[in-house]
Amino acid sequence: MKIHEKYTEALKSFTDFATVHEWAQRVGELYPNLLEKAEKEAQAQKQDTTGLREIAARISSRLSSGNFNNVVIDDSERPRKVKYLTKEEQQSNQEKELSEDIEPITRFEIINQAKDKLKIQEIYRFDEFKNIQKAFKDFFGLDFDLDHAQALLNPENRGSHHPNNIQLLLKYHNGKKSNKSWKRFNFNEQKDYIMDAIKLQSNVAQSFQLELNKEILNQLLDRLKSIYD
Repeated sequence: MKIHEKYTEALKSFTDFATVHEWAQRVGELYPNLLEKAEKEAQAQKQDTTGLREIAARISSRLSSGNFNNVVIDDSERPRKVKYLTKEEQQSNQEKELSEDIEPITRFEIINQAKDKLKIQEIYRFDEFKNIQKAFKDFFGLDFDLDHAQALLNPENRGSHHPNNIQLLLKYHNGKKSNKSWKRFNFNEQKDYIMDAIKLQSNVAQSFQLELNKEILNQLLDRLKSIYD
């Protein structure tokens, strides 16, 4: 068995995603001769290194070059994580990726069709939601999405593109929500959610050179209340 095949076999032993460091450790556990050889090579180098570090570096380099088959990379956070995919998992991933690629088109079509039916007051409310969303980004560094509480692409019960179905959710939370439907915040719940986000942001405001202006916050909340229900 070639060295890269042993690397792959080591990755197969994980049932979930693993970091490159964890992968290299597993290689050393399953193939101690590879670790021993890497240790000797590390000792011969001028820079301070170890056998484990050498194996991890080789895996990382090969990974970045795309030289591992059936390995998926999750680089949404650092350190990146990897997982070996079976043929069944590959097929499932391909179907999921196809669905995700098509989703924005479907969402765009739903929104476009709904726009033609909106009354002028509803259009104004949407525009104001967008302005408030932008103001929270500009003045408080908060990334809110305009979320459809009843998801537009919910497989069981699709929501509508209407201001009564809109709420502000942090991008991270909205990403986790995906096409699930949640009960929409009432205004007081929405306000509490925003205030919690502001409180968290205040802990790092100085580091990000943010000035959290209470007067602007109160004005935004008043504007939000006037269009929310």
